[in-house]
Amino acid sequence: MTTKPGEVYRVDLGMGAKVRMMLVVSREDSEAPRALSLCVPITTSNRNSPYEVELPSRPFLRATSFANIQGLQAIQHHEMDGPIGVIYGEALERVKTALRFAMEL
Repeated sequence: MTTKPGEVYRVDLGMGAKVRMMLVVSREDSEAPRALSLCVPITTSNRNSPYEVELPSRPFLRATSFANIQGLQAIQHHEMDGPIGVIYGEALERVKTALRFAMEL
């Protein structure tokens, strides 16, 4: 499996968590040494910080949603269900800018 930046998957985060939509932010790499993708969770909770990026309305988002940059996680490909949709263009660029801010890149 190869994921692409901007793809959205459902991921069961296990023990006490819930199935959550996750946005792939890692680069597409068919030669990656591990079956992992870096993802940020999508949430409807907004704390008005530079770590949250509002996402455009999409059919798979039931309400106004945000990419939670501080929730960055490596997700194993076998845990990912989908893709169920995609975020692209200006919205994905804003997510990348927030990632650079969070990691001081």
